[in-house]
Amino acid sequence: MKREKFGSRLGFILISAGCAIGLGNVWRFPYITGQYGGAAFVLIYLFFLLTLGLPIMVMEFSVGRASQASIALSFDKLEPEGTRWHWYKYFGMAGNYLLMMFYTTIGGWMILYFVKMAAGQFEGLDAKGIEAEFANLTARPGLMFVCMAIVVILCFAICSMGLQKGVEKITKVMMILLLALMIILAVRSATLPNAGEGIRFYLLPDFGKVKEAGVFEVVYAAMGQSFFTLSLGIGAIAIFGSYIDKKRALTGEAICVTILDTCVALIAGMIIFPACFAFGVNPGQGPSLIFITLPNIFNAMSGGRIWGTLFFLCMFFAAASTIIAVFENIITFAMELTGCSRRKSVICNLIAILVLSVPCILGFNVWSGISPLGAGKNILDFEDFLVSNNLLPLGSLIYLLFCTSRYGWGWKKFTEEANSGQGIRFPKWSRIYVSYILPLIVLFIFVQGYITMF
Repeated sequence: MKREKFGSRLGFILISAGCAIGLGNVWRFPYITGQYGGAAFVLIYLFFLLTLGLPIMVMEFSVGRASQASIALSFDKLEPEGTRWHWYKYFGMAGNYLLMMFYTTIGGWMILYFVKMAAGQFEGLDAKGIEAEFANLTARPGLMFVCMAIVVILCFAICSMGLQKGVEKITKVMMILLLALMIILAVRSATLPNAGEGIRFYLLPDFGKVKEAGVFEVVYAAMGQSFFTLSLGIGAIAIFGSYIDKKRALTGEAICVTILDTCVALIAGMIIFPACFAFGVNPGQGPSLIFITLPNIFNAMSGGRIWGTLFFLCMFFAAASTIIAVFENIITFAMELTGCSRRKSVICNLIAILVLSVPCILGFNVWSGISPLGAGKNILDFEDFLVSNNLLPLGSLIYLLFCTSRYGWGWKKFTEEANSGQGIRFPKWSRIYVSYILPLIVLFIFVQGYITMF
C-alpha cells in the first residue's frame, strides 16, 4: 500500500504543531509562569526550548522521514543489523495509548464546559456554585463517559477520512481558528480594567522573584515545561516526518513548529494574566484556574458568556488537535504491523480507547479510593506520571542515543537526513553537546521528576 503524504508544507507544520500544542500550553504554562515569577521564567523557558526541545524534535522528524514509518516500524528499518533498538517501539506505542487514556477525558471536560458556557449555565452562580459544578461533573461517571465518547468518536471520524482529506484538512482549519480566537481573547483581556498590571507581570522580567522562588526550582520548572510541551519521546511527532518529502531540511521545519507551539503558550498567558489581575485572582493556581477561577472571571466580565464560550472552544481545539494527531499514530500502528485497512484500524482502536479511558473516569468517583501515587492522587495522575515522568524523558533519551551513537543509526546518517533539502541545517558543531551533554540533561529531568514526586 502506497504511503499517504501531506498535501502541503503548511499542513505538515500546522498538524505537527497541533500535536505539540495541547492543554499544557493553555493551562499549565500560564499557571507555572505565575507560580515562578512571570517574564523572568518565560525567558528561561525559551532558552531551554531552543537548546533542549528543538534538537530532539529534529531527531524524531528525521527518524520518521528516513524510515517512512511510525514508531511501530521506524527503529526496525533504521537500526544496525543485530541490535535491539526496536524493543523501544512497544514502550513508545504504549505511551500513545496511555496518553489517550486520560487526555480524552480532559477533552470531554472541555466540550462540556463549552456547551455549558454557551447555554449560560454558569450565569448567576457564585464562586462556590462554580466550584460545585466541577465537583458534580467528576462525581458523575456516566456524564464523563458520554463527553469522552463524543470526543473519541469525533476525532476518530476525522482520522477515518484519511491523512489529506481528514487529518490535514480539518486540523488546518482548527489550528487557524485556534490562533485567531486566542488573539481575539488576548485583545479583550488586555482591555479589561487594571489589565496593565497583569501585562507588566507577564512581560517585564523580575529576576528577584526567581531568587525568591529558588533559582534551581525555577530552572528545573522551565526545563521541564520546555521539554514536556513538545510531547517528544513516544513517536507522536515522528510519524509526521514520515508523511513528507525531502524538499526541506528538518531543522527549519522543527523551528516553525516550535515557534507556533510557543506562540500559543505566550498568547494563553496574555489571555489569563490580564484577566486574573483585573479581578484580583492568583494566576498560579493550577488546573483549577481553568475550571473554577476563569468561569468566575467570565461571570464578572461584561459579555462574559460570549468570551467564556470562545475560551472553552479554544481549549477544545487545543485538546482535539493533540488527540487527532495521536489517534493518527495509533491507527498507523495497526496498519503497519498487521497490514489491515485504515477503516478496520479505526474501528478496533475506537473500541479500545473507549474501554481504556474508563479507569481514568472511575478514578474520580467509584475508584476514588485507589491512589497509586499516594493520598490526593488519582488514576489520571498515575497515567500522566507514567507518560510525562517516564516514557517522554526515557523515549527522548532513546532517540538521542539512537541518532548520535555508532551503535545506533549514527550521527552521520542522522545529519544527512536532517539536512536533506533546502533550509536551515542542523549544526554539525553541536555534536558534542547533543551526544553527551543533552542526554545527561534529559536523564537529570527524569531523575528529578521522581525526586519531586516522592
